[in-house]
Amino acid sequence: MNLLRYTNRVIFLIVLFFLALWGTVFYFLVLYEVMDETDDALNNTREILIGKVLHNPELLHSNDSIMQRYQFRPITEEEAENYRETYFDSSVYIQTENEFEPVRVMKSCFRTADGAYYELTLMSSTLERDDLIRAIWWALVVLYVVLLLCTTLGVYASLKRVFRPLHRLVLWLQEMTPGKPVPDLENDTAIREFRILNDAALDMAHRAESVYREQKQFTENASHELQTPLAIIRGKLELLAESDGVTEKQLEYVGDMFTALNRVVQLNKSLLLLSRINNGQFIDSVPVDLSQMIADILEIMNDIYESKHIDTHFECSGAQPVLINESLAHVLVNNLLKNAMVHTPSGGKVEVLLTREWLMVKNSGNTPLDSEMIFRRFYHDRSKTSESTGLGLALVKSIADFYHLPLIYNYEGMHVFKLKIVNIEKTDANS
Repeated sequence: MNLLRYTNRVIFLIVLFFLALWGTVFYFLVLYEVMDETDDALNNTREILIGKVLHNPELLHSNDSIMQRYQFRPITEEEAENYRETYFDSSVYIQTENEFEPVRVMKSCFRTADGAYYELTLMSSTLERDDLIRAIWWALVVLYVVLLLCTTLGVYASLKRVFRPLHRLVLWLQEMTPGKPVPDLENDTAIREFRILNDAALDMAHRAESVYREQKQFTENASHELQTPLAIIRGKLELLAESDGVTEKQLEYVGDMFTALNRVVQLNKSLLLLSRINNGQFIDSVPVDLSQMIADILEIMNDIYESKHIDTHFECSGAQPVLINESLAHVLVNNLLKNAMVHTPSGGKVEVLLTREWLMVKNSGNTPLDSEMIFRRFYHDRSKTSESTGLGLALVKSIADFYHLPLIYNYEGMHVFKLKIVNIEKTDANS
């Protein structure tokens, strides 16, 4: 939901609340005024009727009027002493209309000239509350629609103009690409807060670009500077292993150093690759045939781990080339398959399924892994091997996050890694 729609919705709810509140208050105010005026009219009529009765006692035997209905009833002196004048709502049946009509009733008492006491009951037609509620309801509906229409159009036109600098700033931010110069920001505005936001965004963009260049330079330097001493160490170890007079025990030590050195080399490559992925240095994408890539890597893995006698099976169904950086695609597939081969026990199974939407890798395993820890750097399960650097799945997770792809692990009698690739092209285009 964009900012204009959200603002209009908030205004819509606020106007609705206050109109409902105002309608309720207005209803009770109108009702109170109507009842008050009716009670005043009944009281005036009472004074007139009592005055006429005192001059003409024959009226005590009448109870009809065109606009008023009244009735006299004789009461005792004891009733008169404790009598209280009352007003209340009631209804009477109107034969001509064949329905009940609401009336306001007043009961009072008085004494005639001869000392007799009478109760006077007065009734006056009043508003039907249902009609009043209906009238106020429709008046509020019309008022609300008109007010909402005017408010919406007015607010939309005003806010669209007010937020124009913000929209330009958002478009400018979307045009920024890691590794490319920060574009010029042409976003003049008279609104002080937006000017501050422009300056802050521009400053942050330049700092981010500077940090990006420094990290990229560091990655390149680290890659070059670390490879040189590692290559020298490897060469010296090879010379040592081939030199005369080396004992079997010394060769064993050299072999251990070779293993450790290979691990350091692999760690160096993996850490540098993680750094490059996190810095967004893999931008170029090409259509990649994952099915062919999986088949090629799986063939190599079968040769490497031939001694484990692992039963591998690859199934491809409806897969299409995906738009992705080819180097990252190779790292992703290679690490998923290598993880499966390394951690599958001898005589186990590895199954790979590629569809248009999913890449799924299954491998044999007796116990489930911690799904919250397995993708963290340097995490090892109980079956830690010397071949594992603890960064393989971390690299897979970083690549998946780079393309905003869901990566799921669960245990279904086998370890199952599922990567959703259906939206990889769309995601890459927006990254």
